[in-house]
Amino acid sequence: MATQPRAWQRMLSGRRLDLLDPTPMDIEIEDIAHGLAFVARWNGQTHGDYAYSVAEHSLLVETLFARIAPATGPKWRLAALLHDAPEYVIGDMISPVKAAVGPDYGHLDARLTAAIHIRFGLPAQLPVAIKKQIKRADRISAWMEATRIAGFSEAEANRFFGRPNPVLMEGLDILLRPPVETRKAYTERYLALISAL
Repeated sequence: MATQPRAWQRMLSGRRLDLLDPTPMDIEIEDIAHGLAFVARWNGQTHGDYAYSVAEHSLLVETLFARIAPATGPKWRLAALLHDAPEYVIGDMISPVKAAVGPDYGHLDARLTAAIHIRFGLPAQLPVAIKKQIKRADRISAWMEATRIAGFSEAEANRFFGRPNPVLMEGLDILLRPPVETRKAYTERYLALISAL
């Protein structure tokens, strides 16, 4: 008799997260911060002594979102910080790979996103306007990463991510630091946002 393949992952917190049917009670911010700090964006194909992590990217997206939508409160800034949170267990796939995998990746991502949102007091589905603003911040971050550490020319980045408003990027840089430092920064930002709710 064939056994079913394992569909859960043991997290460092001790939680057992079912990837196919995730529940909010099995999600902890420490697991998210740790996982995202060790997941490389751009499949690790970036300049520098450290990989550019999804956690670092998420911190930048949250900062950009606050510049795009300064009137939004900590609730939606938390949504921006958590926008790639499912990648703590499913990893970061570059867009061409997501397209090749097909809709199954999107379904898995959506289930995990909904569980994460509920766990942290957000609606399972974000309002369309908020989602669009987060996506805009995400694309600006991708443009910055592409041109500063991933070897894209500005013309290529403009074609794939759109030409961002330079004012929104003023004073911001791409940080490359050890994963443990990024994990700490991500956790501290989460705590600051939660305490402001």
